[in-house]
Amino acid sequence: MKNISTKITLFTLFLFILASCDLTKRVPEDKKLLERNEITVNGEKKDDDQHFAQLYQQENTNIGGFHLRLHLYNLATPNPDSSYHAWLDRKPGRHELYTKLLSEKQVNRLGKSFVVSGISNFLKKTGEPPVISDLTRIKKSRNRLYAYYYKQGFFNARSSYTIDTLPDKRVVVKYNLLTGEPYILDSLYTYIETPALDSLYKESKDRSLLKKGQQYNEADFIAERERIYTYFRNRGAYTFSQTNINYTLDTVNTGHKANVDLVIDNETINRGDSTITRPFRLYKVSKVEVFVNDANDETGVIDSTNYHGFKIFSTGKLRYRAKALTDAIFITPGSTYADLNRTRTSRYLTNLRMFYYPGIAFAEDPADTTGTSLIATIRLNQRKKFRFNLAADFNHNSIQDFGVQGSVGVTIRNVFRGAETLDLTTRGNIGSSRDPAVLSRDNAFFNILEYGADAKLTIPRIWFPVNTNKVILKEMLPSTIASLGVSRQKNIGLDKESVTGIISYTWTPKRNHTGKFDLLNLQYIRNLNPQNYFYVYTSSYNRLNDIAKQYPGISQGYFTGTGEDRKLDRDSGMVDAFILDARNNNTGAALSEADLQEINRLGERKERLTENNLISSSAYTFTTTTRQNINDLEFFLFKTKLESAGGVLSLLGPLMNENKGVPTGSRTFFDVQYAQYVKGEVDFIKHFDLGRKRALAMRAFFGLAVPYGNSTSIPFTRSYFAGGSNDNRAWQSYSLGPGSSGSINDFNEANLKLAYSAELRYNIFGQLYGAVFGDVGNIWNVFDEETDKAYTFNGFNSLRDLAFGTGTGFRYDFNFFVFRLDFGFKTYDPGRAEGDRWFKGYNLSKTVLNVGINYPF
Repeated sequence: MKNISTKITLFTLFLFILASCDLTKRVPEDKKLLERNEITVNGEKKDDDQHFAQLYQQENTNIGGFHLRLHLYNLATPNPDSSYHAWLDRKPGRHELYTKLLSEKQVNRLGKSFVVSGISNFLKKTGEPPVISDLTRIKKSRNRLYAYYYKQGFFNARSSYTIDTLPDKRVVVKYNLLTGEPYILDSLYTYIETPALDSLYKESKDRSLLKKGQQYNEADFIAERERIYTYFRNRGAYTFSQTNINYTLDTVNTGHKANVDLVIDNETINRGDSTITRPFRLYKVSKVEVFVNDANDETGVIDSTNYHGFKIFSTGKLRYRAKALTDAIFITPGSTYADLNRTRTSRYLTNLRMFYYPGIAFAEDPADTTGTSLIATIRLNQRKKFRFNLAADFNHNSIQDFGVQGSVGVTIRNVFRGAETLDLTTRGNIGSSRDPAVLSRDNAFFNILEYGADAKLTIPRIWFPVNTNKVILKEMLPSTIASLGVSRQKNIGLDKESVTGIISYTWTPKRNHTGKFDLLNLQYIRNLNPQNYFYVYTSSYNRLNDIAKQYPGISQGYFTGTGEDRKLDRDSGMVDAFILDARNNNTGAALSEADLQEINRLGERKERLTENNLISSSAYTFTTTTRQNINDLEFFLFKTKLESAGGVLSLLGPLMNENKGVPTGSRTFFDVQYAQYVKGEVDFIKHFDLGRKRALAMRAFFGLAVPYGNSTSIPFTRSYFAGGSNDNRAWQSYSLGPGSSGSINDFNEANLKLAYSAELRYNIFGQLYGAVFGDVGNIWNVFDEETDKAYTFNGFNSLRDLAFGTGTGFRYDFNFFVFRLDFGFKTYDPGRAEGDRWFKGYNLSKTVLNVGINYPF
């Protein structure tokens, strides 16, 4: 604790020294530091990002008013190399002495070393130079603020600025705007020369973004131009462009009203030195020609075929079924030209992963005397049939503190001539864990091993016995994925082998909406070393041992050692014998009712965690988001999932000989008891852009899995846990809950989970970001075999068991991933006695460190 106090004192002293430094240390004598900008509009101060984004000069960044980056820059020597040489020459003979000891080349190189120049260069790069007030930029900022309001209809706005000089070479620039009354849209008239376009406009006039009575805003006019352009281009107007749309605005003596004329002239065509005008034409597609180029073909032979009006040409033999290509093309013979069909075709062909970016071109059909037909030409350059993949990465998860994973695989394209993709992969992982369950068996640094192999077949359509084309249209980019994987884990839990087979369908009903249906998700998990249970789950062993040692009458045969050193013998299986005999009242001592219940609960938990699992489930997942790209700071994501397991096996199970006369709850499938449950999840994420590289991120999660029929509990792999770097960060993974039980198990899990997190993210400097967060949540048992009220959800009263963790963290953005450190504190701990739950873990010695890759949500 003394060491921590010393570090805090030193850090505070460092900040005090920085704060005492002169901010204008590097400001030239005839210049001024821009202390701050102030913007006033109609007497009201503005401090939002929209206004400050108009300024050409922003003051130096600060954290709570403290100019950290400017202070760091000021600590640097302006010209360290020159200062070094001046120091060498300041004292007679110093330069010669260093040259004799080293050499002239090494003396010069010393001036570029980290000690001499590197520290200053680092401070300059990390820091931020002072922002010098610039009159030219101030005037440009004033003009931009005026334009900002002019574009919103304040045509009579006036803008000005004043510069207030402060002591110590600092200034405050104040911008003042008087907007006056805004102009309101009054009349809207259209002048469209081409009758066909005039008819199209009238069809969509009700969707116009320009309405009588709304305030003038230039952004509305830009959006309306885009709307008209898109509408026309998707209805045959192939030669139409946005520059053909013009607005005329009349505001003279109208009493702050704007009369708008929308003008669309006829098409202008340049022919040699002359220019002619004609009405715009609406085009249809007369022919679609597809050229497939195989770079590996050297025969020079052109293969061709006709399919449903499509003409397909290939260099060498065509290696695709014609339908596989035409299914991906939305431009069809006889259809009206539409930009949307062009975009969909490009997107679908790219999504196949068979070709490089497709080339799509249109030209007028010379055979059509009316000049309203187009020939579509689609050029496809094939990718190589085989692609070898080699990958390596570092990872981190709930058990593994540090891991190195690698994979070797091959991708085979067009496996069955229908644009299918087959991925074959072998993978391996070695990792390090400080988890006691792992360390108890292997103290080496790399004490986790996992390896396996996977095969995945991707079919670019719905592969199903029943035709689904009318339900899931090809515009939704449907695909089928069939995969098979095997894996083996060592030194994680009880070690296990697993075999997984999945048939799933995905589609995109509309932009930013995704549907996924797992028709079959079959997983078999076999625990390899169930005899090691009490070495892995040491808390269960310790509690059984404490109970057994309380009763002197219990037979010595269960123990190893004598007296105070006696312990239940794990090596010879006597712990299992003790549990069995305790249930049958055959231990040689009269155990209390409470101890019998605890022994029985621990025994049931062992049976559940050591049994092999067979899970056959189907699930539907729906996801929608407003996120446009990875840099979007304002968006939401909603995801919901409904899963049902064991339904098919429950129908097949009674037909098997092994289940003759076996009641529901103990039935097996090939001698493995199958799981039966229903599970539902809702996940909602919302991000708010607060400007200036700040964001507020929130996440809410609810999950419930209910066993029924052949199961009384949920398989460990499908249950919920709390804590960890992506959950409640004041607790380690699996160390929170269930309920108010105090997390007494080694791996605490349950079948109900509630979680809510909020995180304020802000930029410190450069690529370094900070965060302040709060996490609320817990897990409970419900509708299963658990009866202890400390573990179960008992209505609204159980909400008092929601754990609350708070903390702070740092993130460094490497562009391709984010490295994250979070320091969590147990603010409200439901595992403690009531009245003793608040702030008991709120000190530095009890900080929970979480390391993560990328953001938690």
